[in-house]
Amino acid sequence: MNPRLLLWSLTSALSGFLFGFDTVVISGAEQAVQELWGLSDAMHGLVISAALWGTVLGAVSGSWPADRLGRKNTLIWIGVLYFVSAVGSAIAPDPFTLMLARFLGGVGIGVSTVAGPLYISEMAPPQHRGRLTGLYQFNLVIAILVAFASNAWLSSLGENAWRWMLGVEAIPALVYTLLCLKVAESPRWLILNRRDSAAGRKVLRQINTEASEAEIDALVREIEESGTHAVSTHGFFNRRLLTPIVLVFLLSAFNQLSGINAVLYFAPRIFEMTGLGEKAALLQSIGIGVANVVFTFLGLRLIDKLGRRTLLIIGSIGYIISLGLCAWSFATESFTYVPYFIFAFVGAHCIGQGVVIWVYISEIFPARHRAHGTSFGVSIHWVFAAVITLLFPVFVNAVPPQHIFGFFAVMMVLQLIWSATMVPETKGRTLEEMEKTLGI
Repeated sequence: MNPRLLLWSLTSALSGFLFGFDTVVISGAEQAVQELWGLSDAMHGLVISAALWGTVLGAVSGSWPADRLGRKNTLIWIGVLYFVSAVGSAIAPDPFTLMLARFLGGVGIGVSTVAGPLYISEMAPPQHRGRLTGLYQFNLVIAILVAFASNAWLSSLGENAWRWMLGVEAIPALVYTLLCLKVAESPRWLILNRRDSAAGRKVLRQINTEASEAEIDALVREIEESGTHAVSTHGFFNRRLLTPIVLVFLLSAFNQLSGINAVLYFAPRIFEMTGLGEKAALLQSIGIGVANVVFTFLGLRLIDKLGRRTLLIIGSIGYIISLGLCAWSFATESFTYVPYFIFAFVGAHCIGQGVVIWVYISEIFPARHRAHGTSFGVSIHWVFAAVITLLFPVFVNAVPPQHIFGFFAVMMVLQLIWSATMVPETKGRTLEEMEKTLGI
């Protein structure tokens, strides 16, 4: 693989690292924050979900900077938002300031879920697109492990430990922002949005070092032709785009109806419900991070071999089994097994939905609507994530946990049926070829 392409992809994927770290780091602080300010369950849910509501805004609006400012400039501003959020969270004097700081970080997350995978999918050749775009998810799960470990390490710093947990994110945010200054702009954005075929050709030459001039010329023409496709004359919500719109809506909704964000945000609390102490619960949460890394790496190895649809099916089966066993464990008070079933659940997510979602959403839409389509998909993802995270603290105190895990398991049965009967495969095809295959 071209080292330059790999470096640029890794840099863009670091936005996923910040996404993962920001998402999970609050799990070590959420109980301390509730106790410090005496928050009710409803107010506590609002504070913890503040980042997710910012994420919804960032996801909804993410196509605008990606199309107008360019993929590269958008990635840079994402880093700035993360940095400001980390510092603001660390020094927050009250819950409202904390909510605002977390909200800004959430905006960064939302935009990154649009721009990060989008940038990589437009840079990568078909045979490596799944693996390279999946680096976003791999960085995300590495960050989850780092965040859980960081929380456990910093938890001994006393009553202000939670501030250090949230503030330490400023360091990777600054590093990421500086690295983004060195990446190239997406050739497809240069050709279609800036109308600069010469600049786009230059980047394509840097990416495809072994291609002949004739092959580069053919690729440029193919990209230019995709931009003049008939669908580009219509708005986003039209009959020709119905298939990809429905696909990404269901993919994004099912991703959160698995319960993955609820588990990640409230992992220490879930483990404490099984009788573990606070410190032991934090340490057990590191196991989630380890499972994330191992199974995401496996998913990356398989996504360009088995394909996106096959991994969704495998992941769905793993979801159903692990969530069903979690429900059984709480129903029978067999708490000893809960951490292992949670690890299996996370593994099923990583090998299936976790590694597939960012790849599939960023490759299924035609050129003129790719940023808008990616924004739509991740918006649906984050709306569901925000609602579930907002309601989880309320429901966990009102409904037996076996019912909650049972609900998530039923949703995954529906995902299995959908994946096996309706999801088209995209592996091994150029972005322009998929437009023709789907008739868009």
